[in-house]
Amino acid sequence: MTLTQALPLLVVGSSLVPGIIIFFLGEKQVTVRIALNMAGTLLKLALTGVMLLGIFHGVQYEIRLPLLPGIDLFLRAGPLAMLFVTLSATLWFLTTIYAIGYLEHAPHRSRFFGFFSFCMTATAGLALAGNLLTFLLFYELLTLAAYPLIVHRGTEKARLAGRNYLIYTIAGGALLLLATVWLYTITGTLEFTARGFLSNLDPVHHPALVVIFTLFIAGLGVKAALVPFHGWLPQAMVAPAPVSALLHAVAVVKAGAFGIIRVVYDVYGIEFAASLGVTLPLAILAAVTIIYGSARALFQDDLKRRLAFSTVSQVSYIALGVAIVGPIAAIGGMVHLVHQGIQKITLFFCAGNLAETLGIHKVSEMNGVAQRMPWTMTAFTIGAFGMIGLPPLTGFISKWYLGMGALDAGQNWVIFILAGSSLLNAAYFLPILHSAWLKPPPASWPHERSFGALETAWPLLLPPLFTAALTLGLGLLASSPISPLEWVRFIASREFAP
Repeated sequence: MTLTQALPLLVVGSSLVPGIIIFFLGEKQVTVRIALNMAGTLLKLALTGVMLLGIFHGVQYEIRLPLLPGIDLFLRAGPLAMLFVTLSATLWFLTTIYAIGYLEHAPHRSRFFGFFSFCMTATAGLALAGNLLTFLLFYELLTLAAYPLIVHRGTEKARLAGRNYLIYTIAGGALLLLATVWLYTITGTLEFTARGFLSNLDPVHHPALVVIFTLFIAGLGVKAALVPFHGWLPQAMVAPAPVSALLHAVAVVKAGAFGIIRVVYDVYGIEFAASLGVTLPLAILAAVTIIYGSARALFQDDLKRRLAFSTVSQVSYIALGVAIVGPIAAIGGMVHLVHQGIQKITLFFCAGNLAETLGIHKVSEMNGVAQRMPWTMTAFTIGAFGMIGLPPLTGFISKWYLGMGALDAGQNWVIFILAGSSLLNAAYFLPILHSAWLKPPPASWPHERSFGALETAWPLLLPPLFTAALTLGLGLLASSPISPLEWVRFIASREFAP
């Protein structure tokens, strides 16, 4: 095994090995646990950077390990895989810093960070999967690893949320397994291929392929929180803020959206999927989810539940961009995988800061909070403006490409979905900002903690400030050679060109 072959495996192992060791640490071994956490995140970032540079120069990174007769455990670091790996590695690093500060005095920290590392192992594995079976294995590992994080607080409400999460995700995994096995019986292969591997099949199989596509979307739609499979996500907001950030921006929800991209482009191929008539129903489902999630967010007083329904809406931009049959919309959908993750993790970091510092959990408690926590609310404001789609922030870039792609593909109705969603985004974010910045603060906060000269602990403050700066910077520098937009264009030129 050469180093080039081993790099994808090392990226996966860079979080697996620290996670295993952390499980055996005592609660008082804080320094060792922090060192292992940070070493794993930094190593993953370094290895990811090496592979990014190599792929840009045409190097191929892949490894095959025998798994089943005729099917390997196959890891391959292509441009699309690296888009997700880079996002998850970067945000995992920031979330780790945040979680260390957030859980400073919490019990069961070794258990938390062990499963936290396992989540990132599964996320890296499914991102680098070279075939459907490898993707399925890591997808289910992610399901199991996220469950202890959701129920971490151990309350009755947390256990109920965890149970519902398992019901939804195990059912989704079963559908995904059924679709995978059925497809293998027809094709004899499960390997991801640019522009798909199904177009040359006998037309007699086309009705079955339509049903299989439906099973794939239903199975992946659970984690992607497509309506009506979204119910578990708002309930899971009982978990600690680092877990909410992980679910929404780094791992679980993004895994479902990434899987939809894989199925449409690397299993079916976009042209073949369109010829089967399955892309328009997917676009309609995504559009319904976009409007539904935004409408539900309007009526949530609990801040994290409002952000959760916002995620239900925003993640479906990715599926919408994929389902619009055109390269410009595809760029918009794929780049939103990154942009939404950065914006949403900013908002959840800020929500966690408000809860930990002032005991604020509800929108109705946020009057004048910007006077007490100006830096946190500045980051929150940037993230919210990005979600609305105001220029020059990253959310505007995504929506611009989605809109232009829809017009280019003759799907003019999508413009009304994007405009309506942006108006709803403004309707549920702007009242928060108005209350926080312009209304007078209360005489006292629900549960205030003092951090001296800082408004909150620095491990809680630096990550949202950094991601807010990314939300602004990656929008201003969208056309620069190192931006996510340019990398997505690179993906399109290599994988989706005719």
